[in-house]
Amino acid sequence: MATLLQINSSLSGDDGHSSALSNKFVQRWREHNPGGKVIVRDLARHPIPHLDAERLHAFITPAEKRTATQQDIVSYSDQLIDELKRADVIVFGVPMYNFGVPSTLKAYFDHIARSGETFRYTSNGPEGLLEDKPVYIFAARGGIYQGTDADSQTGYLNTFLGFIGLTKTHFVYAEGLAMGEDNQKKALSSAEQEITELAAA
Repeated sequence: MATLLQINSSLSGDDGHSSALSNKFVQRWREHNPGGKVIVRDLARHPIPHLDAERLHAFITPAEKRTATQQDIVSYSDQLIDELKRADVIVFGVPMYNFGVPSTLKAYFDHIARSGETFRYTSNGPEGLLEDKPVYIFAARGGIYQGTDADSQTGYLNTFLGFIGLTKTHFVYAEGLAMGEDNQKKALSSAEQEITELAAA
């Protein structure tokens, strides 16, 4: 049975454009995988705690020396990592906030970047430890940034995901959403058409 992990990061929840696009992809995926399982992480509804000194120290403390509180912190991180490992397909809904990814998504990444669990350093540099799998990223932006220096998201997401072993990324962009109703309709229609094609592949 195929498993899909969906991670939405719009502060607007399901009303956000990035969430709507990722939801549409998941809907199409369900149609082609009727027996499949979907795990949903809504980072607006259930935010991941931001990284602080207590959490960082819990991650780097050897298991036999952790306090009960530190073990709870690590167990929460382990649950997030386990979801990634179980998934056959990963979907991200990512709006652009002030030229970057939502801080809730960064917090999620801080909890899954664990030495010895999702990456390790070798004499040749870092090595991702997750089994590679398709990752679909639905990027919604008010302006038009793809291919420009202002697009900090694409490079960052590819770098981070590649760092933990996920290199099969596919971006679907919906841009210019705040640049008039016509631009919004065209961008969303184009993204939805791409979603239909991807889900059927």
